[in-house]
Amino acid sequence: MKREIKPDIYAVGAIDWDRKLFDELIPLPDGTSYNSYLIMGNEKTALIDTVDPNKTHELIKNLEESEKDIDYVIAHHAEQDHSGSIPEVLKRYPDAKVVSTPKCKTMLVDLLHIPEDKFMEVNDGDTISLGNKTLEFIHAPWVHWPETMLTYLREDKILFTCDFLGSHLATGKLFVEDEGMVYEAAKRYYAEIMMPFRTAIRKNLEKIKDLEIEMIAPSHGPIYRNPEFIINAYREWVSDDVKNEVVLAYVSMHGSTAAMVDYLINALMKKGVGVKPFNLTVSDIGELAMALVDAATIVIASPTVLAGAHPSAIYAAYLANALRPKTKFASIIGSYGWGGKMDEQIAGMIKNLGVELIEPVIIKGYPREDDFKLLDKLADEIKKRHEKTVGRGK
Repeated sequence: MKREIKPDIYAVGAIDWDRKLFDELIPLPDGTSYNSYLIMGNEKTALIDTVDPNKTHELIKNLEESEKDIDYVIAHHAEQDHSGSIPEVLKRYPDAKVVSTPKCKTMLVDLLHIPEDKFMEVNDGDTISLGNKTLEFIHAPWVHWPETMLTYLREDKILFTCDFLGSHLATGKLFVEDEGMVYEAAKRYYAEIMMPFRTAIRKNLEKIKDLEIEMIAPSHGPIYRNPEFIINAYREWVSDDVKNEVVLAYVSMHGSTAAMVDYLINALMKKGVGVKPFNLTVSDIGELAMALVDAATIVIASPTVLAGAHPSAIYAAYLANALRPKTKFASIIGSYGWGGKMDEQIAGMIKNLGVELIEPVIIKGYPREDDFKLLDKLADEIKKRHEKTVGRGK
């Protein structure tokens, strides 16, 4: 269905209500959308991004409603959920040119085998006139691939941001109406996809700060008529400020590690430290990623399995290391039966975080009174570090 955003500007993408997994990795509890936008100037017409290949038929149907030839296909990003329908669009509109960054062109040639002569490369700050509408292109590398760009529609003051500032959210609402719901979806999206590129995102937020923006139209989720809502959220997420919270990711086989986890949770709460526990055998990794966005500390709790960490704990360490949150501190707790190097293994896997490692608590067998005292000491150490760090952007 073609839906009007402003006069001569339409949403022509598709809603994927049933998709529950992205990249065979990321849970999508709320589905998603593949937003594509049609901009009709009085001389030329441009299509902003396309849709995932399994929704190509919906995009083509929406475009046919406009009864307009397409002169430009703006390819912000080469990932197939946005680019995958370009070949079919070019079949229907053979005179159209694909407008992209030079790097995106290379990727699209490799991924979709689009002929090189179909491209029009644009540099940062270049413009295209549609007659009474002007498209300005802003290179925004590493949000979250190296070839990404944004498009600013000058006359209508709309910023088209592709994945940047988006949310995996299937909704019939064209515009954001429930900011609380969209905030959670956007934070999950940031945590799972954008967080590793926090430094680059800061730079790209700077690039758009002087634009006069009335709407932000991402390629996933609803359109923001209050742009400051999502921009301010991103500024908070990419800042160095952390909260007085501990993310406690744990797995236990026979109850020993679970007893340590339960004790540490209570010890932290008594000291006024927030704690978010995640049982790794049943937790949604998206929820874990969201918790990591602004927590000051991560603690990984694991039993010892064949002299090493439990595979679920290894996965949690790998995930945290890959996502690179602004977490400042980390520790490890757990139990062993006869020996092993579980704590060394986990510590070696989170070096990418650049955190201060607080002395781990590794015990033999089921925890005794002296072991619980060590957990009290760990809780004290966490509290002390939070008091020196939280709210100071360090």
